[in-house]
Amino acid sequence: MRVADLFSGCGGMSLGLRASGMEPVFAADHWSEAAEVYTHLLEHAPKILDLSDVVRTVTHVRRERPDIVAGGPPCQDFSAAGNRKEAARADLTLAYAEAVVAIRPTWFVMENVLLARSSVAYKRARKLFEQAGYGITEKVLNAAYYGVPQIRKRLIVIGRQDELDDFLSEEIDDRATDEALTVRDYVGDEFGIQFYYRHPRVWEKRAIYSIDEPAATIRTVNRPIPMTYRSHPMDAAPPRGIRQLTPRERARVQTFPKRIKFRCSMTMADEMVGNAVPVKLAEHVGRAIMAHEKIRGSEPSLESFRYWLSDCRGFNERSAGSVLSRLKRSKKFLRGQRFTDHRDAAHALSKVSEFAALPSSVRSQIRRALELYAEFNGHL
Repeated sequence: MRVADLFSGCGGMSLGLRASGMEPVFAADHWSEAAEVYTHLLEHAPKILDLSDVVRTVTHVRRERPDIVAGGPPCQDFSAAGNRKEAARADLTLAYAEAVVAIRPTWFVMENVLLARSSVAYKRARKLFEQAGYGITEKVLNAAYYGVPQIRKRLIVIGRQDELDDFLSEEIDDRATDEALTVRDYVGDEFGIQFYYRHPRVWEKRAIYSIDEPAATIRTVNRPIPMTYRSHPMDAAPPRGIRQLTPRERARVQTFPKRIKFRCSMTMADEMVGNAVPVKLAEHVGRAIMAHEKIRGSEPSLESFRYWLSDCRGFNERSAGSVLSRLKRSKKFLRGQRFTDHRDAAHALSKVSEFAALPSSVRSQIRRALELYAEFNGHL
């Protein structure tokens, strides 16, 4: 699958999707220093673009014919660390959605902070996705259960053309581990420390962590421990001799490879790492998509079924469309469950309260659509 990565930053999303078996063919960001890190890691240079210019963005991306458009629009205006007021950067969420709808890839993946879910910009973006025919799986994932040694909760929105909402939910859930990953689990003794300082948002929070626990969320802010720091009851160790993680160490907690390099100020490096999508989280999402696409690839398209109804069974265009509509309705009732025998599907339908409440004639028509689809599959 060919990937276009918008708001690509230093490459977390692209690296993760590549590790899942996809091919990043295009990336774009406005931040040249982050693009330099991306280029080193992925060996192709992002386009430096103002991604609020949807027309220009679409023109560049269409040339690459991506199967999937990924993106993490800047989240500061939604972040708990910010003032929680939507402003210009929140508009980039809508710009991303407009670009996806214009490009019309088979898939899209969007990453953002939890608070984006309740924003006006995201609600408008989701409406655009729905109107364009995307089934949407919306998940809040804790990266610590997806191969990342860090408590980092993020909103992941995955869309695919001609799917039902929540179509990928089970595949995503099945990829989660039972226990959160610790820093030591991932890097061993690579950092040469047992404890480290992570600057808190407010002084009422703990600030000293052990590598034998998952890290707190890697933020854009990274400061040394103040001389006046007073221990918190939940700190993992006394403050004496404790340091903060370096930008490279923070990148490792974000599951970037060891070979990552920064040719910019530490402040800028910390900011790009804090804004990045964890590589392993993106990889797990990518693997769920690839597994689903493999299943979809083994199934005939609904358009092929429509042609079969017309050519082999003599249905006119309107009647064939009605059969497809009933088939889609059955899939909605079954919430994406797949059955090799239409009788098993009909039996499962009979246990769904919404289906049982339908008039008997409608239930009969839906069962007939399942029979026709089974017959079509048998004639391939």
